[in-house]
Amino acid sequence: MEPVLSIENLHTRFATPDGLVEAVNGVSFTVGEGETLGIVGESGSGKSQIFISVMGLLAANGRASGSVRFRGHEILGLPRKQLNRIRGARMSMIFQDPMTSLNPYLTIARQMTEVLIAHKGSSRAEARGEAIAMLERVQIPEAARRIDMYPHEFSGGMRQRVMIAMALLCKPELLIADEPTTALDVTVQAQILELIGALQRASNTAIVLITHDLGVIAGLCDRVLVMYAGRVVESGPVRDIFRDPQHPYTAGLLRSTPRLDEAAGARLSTIPGQPPNLQRLPPGCAFYERCAHREAICLDDRPELRRIGEERKKACHLPHL
Repeated sequence: MEPVLSIENLHTRFATPDGLVEAVNGVSFTVGEGETLGIVGESGSGKSQIFISVMGLLAANGRASGSVRFRGHEILGLPRKQLNRIRGARMSMIFQDPMTSLNPYLTIARQMTEVLIAHKGSSRAEARGEAIAMLERVQIPEAARRIDMYPHEFSGGMRQRVMIAMALLCKPELLIADEPTTALDVTVQAQILELIGALQRASNTAIVLITHDLGVIAGLCDRVLVMYAGRVVESGPVRDIFRDPQHPYTAGLLRSTPRLDEAAGARLSTIPGQPPNLQRLPPGCAFYERCAHREAICLDDRPELRRIGEERKKACHLPHL
């Protein structure tokens, strides 16, 4: 079956007064129908920039190259008018901060109904009815009344639910969720993740979940890509990677995550050092300076992402971790 989204050798670079920032470097992957793909890594690893590139929302100083195919059709570099027929309708994105993504000057009703009017040709009355129904589906209490409120009148969790409702209004084939539980308390996080999972099961939507939270990945995703310094360093089924990580960075992330099966008071491990400067990436492995398993070859020879099993890949010179 043809993937919903297929990305091949994607590069995203930004021209700055201090030089070229290489935010995404040769990333390739696919997302299938009904699949949830998790993308994890530290801040600045390039997770969000992949999908800002996919959606055609790069800043003026940004340039993307490579191939991005949606349902088999190339969309990277499409004119804005053509891209607008896809994004928001067949492909939607939930952004990190709903307070900055929602227009503070417009009511929720205005912002939601415009999506349906623009993409589906609905009348204003039809669009309002569908918007209220979707707000109820994402568990907004008194949706018929609250739809006429402004974003600042909602709590953080409720604004996030509004963003999810807006993203799902047109029943997209692909949903990109960028840190959908950031700054929310644990109870609300669980509710939102449960909601995304339930909506996916109902519509067989392909989902990409961008996060730094490995617990979220474990609970919701089928496959995971681990990113570091703009590159994929390991990929595979969630269960396999959590059970047997094969890249030192993946292993470091897992060791730095609290576990319920550890003894009380157990110390968390940390990954020493800082990620490299994306304006001056080293010639060899970008993780070299922070890696406890580094060897001489790692300094100057950049490891390619290679297959290490039927469904797994890693970018590391070590045969086994």
